[in-house]
Amino acid sequence: MKKKILLFAGDFVEDYELMVPYQAMLSIGIEVDVICPDKKSGDIIATSIHDFVGFQTYQELRGHNFVINKTFTEVQVSEYDGLFITGGRAPEYIRLNNKIIEFTQHFFSNNKPVAAICHGIQVLTAANVIEGRTLTCYDAVGPEVILAGGNYKKVGPADTVLDRNLVTSPAWPGNAALLSEFYKLLGVKISL
Repeated sequence: MKKKILLFAGDFVEDYELMVPYQAMLSIGIEVDVICPDKKSGDIIATSIHDFVGFQTYQELRGHNFVINKTFTEVQVSEYDGLFITGGRAPEYIRLNNKIIEFTQHFFSNNKPVAAICHGIQVLTAANVIEGRTLTCYDAVGPEVILAGGNYKKVGPADTVLDRNLVTSPAWPGNAALLSEFYKLLGVKISL
């Protein structure tokens, strides 16, 4: 059975945290609907590239344009098998949208697979769905996890943390591991 994923994005989403998972899921036949509040299919969002180049935090550079492929107001959340939440700056403001919160809560209340990376965990903290769960995120988001009742686990940038239906990673170097665990949660098997 073909799987269908809902993916949250927005302007200045981290480029690799959108492009890599989106294309990887498409390449194995997963249908992926990318949405952003107040955007419709065909609208463009800007991505950003985050890299560490000697400053105390990452530097943000302009990335690519990405074309949204699903109109936000047309989403029927019950149609989706899983949720993928990207990072970058987008989560800090998309989490202010009530529908984003409702959609996120749907996946948790129905025990559907959820993958979140980097700052994407800010959507989870705003949705009040991580109490008692162990997860990881970008270090600067760790205090939010703790305040939301979650157990923050610091891991390497290419690692993941799995807790029931939720898999998380701190940054884009974790894309491969995050997707691998997400596929398992979805019941997707890839054989060579």
